[in-house]
Amino acid sequence: MEKMIIVGTGCAGLTAAIYAARANFAPLVLEGHEPGGQLSTTTLVENFPGFPEGIDGPDLIMGMKKQAERFGARFEYASVSEFEPADGHIRLKLDDKWVETETLIIASGASAKWLGLPNEKASVGHGLTSCATCDGAFYRNVPVCVVGGGDSACEEATFLTRFASKVYLIHRRDSLRASKIMADRAMNHPKVEVLWNSIPTEYLTDAEGEMRGLKLQDSVTGAERELEVKCVFVAIGHTPNTGPFKGKLDMDADGYLLQHSGTHTNVPGVFAAGDVADRTYRQAITAAGQGCAAALDAERHLSHRV
Repeated sequence: MEKMIIVGTGCAGLTAAIYAARANFAPLVLEGHEPGGQLSTTTLVENFPGFPEGIDGPDLIMGMKKQAERFGARFEYASVSEFEPADGHIRLKLDDKWVETETLIIASGASAKWLGLPNEKASVGHGLTSCATCDGAFYRNVPVCVVGGGDSACEEATFLTRFASKVYLIHRRDSLRASKIMADRAMNHPKVEVLWNSIPTEYLTDAEGEMRGLKLQDSVTGAERELEVKCVFVAIGHTPNTGPFKGKLDMDADGYLLQHSGTHTNVPGVFAAGDVADRTYRQAITAAGQGCAAALDAERHLSHRV
């Protein structure tokens, strides 16, 4: 019987691990299919406090992992395939074995939805990203584009006007899904140009592998064109990594875990932290803060059981 299991090794999971380990719970931390979370594919993080010159995403993650290990956290490469709340504890199936724990912190994050184009994975961090807040400042005075038609896409396009010389908003249909206020804000900005009925078909990169443009196909005429941009921001949504918990933990319509009073879920002893429950901010620092809160909530839960 484990005292605490933490699912996920992004900022939320690793911060929870640091706090739990310092409290002498020796948490078991599960690395899952995407160790390090979204920061593991981020080349430079400039908005995490304490790093005035910025830090590479993988370096930040490795530093947090070493810090947790120093205090006694244990790491295992395993994914949760099944989840069963039991009488006074929680059962998890890790690949092909069952384990039991008194508390569980779910910090499995959310995965950005991508376009599924060739060379996509290799382009992430080299002019392809899913976070304007994280990466927008790297593209000052150059043209960029945002792919999407919802509120997030319009918000990212508007945000990017602070830096880019031109922002193309690319949508496959002839009208936006976004709310009227968000759509108007983007479309009425002098730096934003909406490209209607446009479907991205290919990332165009230079000899060094950096983004130089995007090939588009008109969904009505079939005509193709090349759009010169230095970065493609994909804003077509995120998918929370909550599959094993469906039907057993409270979620919203999109699968994000619902938090009740702090980081508590509807099952006693189970806590949620970071992007798996946060559909609003989705920042490394807010995830870290939630990881801290989840560890403290779990610690209080355990103290009341003694």
